Amino acid sequence: MKILLILNDPPYGTEHCYNALRLALALQKKDTVTQLSVFLMADAVASARAGQKTPDGYYNLERMLKRVLAGKGQVLLCGTCMDARGLTEAELFEGARRSTMDDLATETLAADKVIAF
Repeated sequence: MKILLILNDPPYGTEHCYNALRLALALQKKDTVTQLSVFLMADAVASARAGQKTPDGYYNLERMLKRVLAGKGQVLLCGTCMDARGLTEAELFEGARRSTMDDLATETLAADKVIAF
């Protein structure tokens, strides 16, 4: 099965990205065969910024996204959204990659399930 998660909200301030990634990690844990893609749009692109420092005991989206990659998933970012926020590829953690709306369209058509947060 191929699952696409689309995240739109800022990394911190709401818990939409956090809950989406909790679901992503639970899906990977339950079914190691599932192909998981996470597409970050709008303010969610900041979730892939390298070097996030959060208080002890607080969730860290960079670490959670890296766990998605470790589970053979992929993390894609809307390039237009990155540009609008002044986020460069050099600021992303290793493995996260700039993407396009064409890529999102391809991922959407290929997915068995699409979940948007």
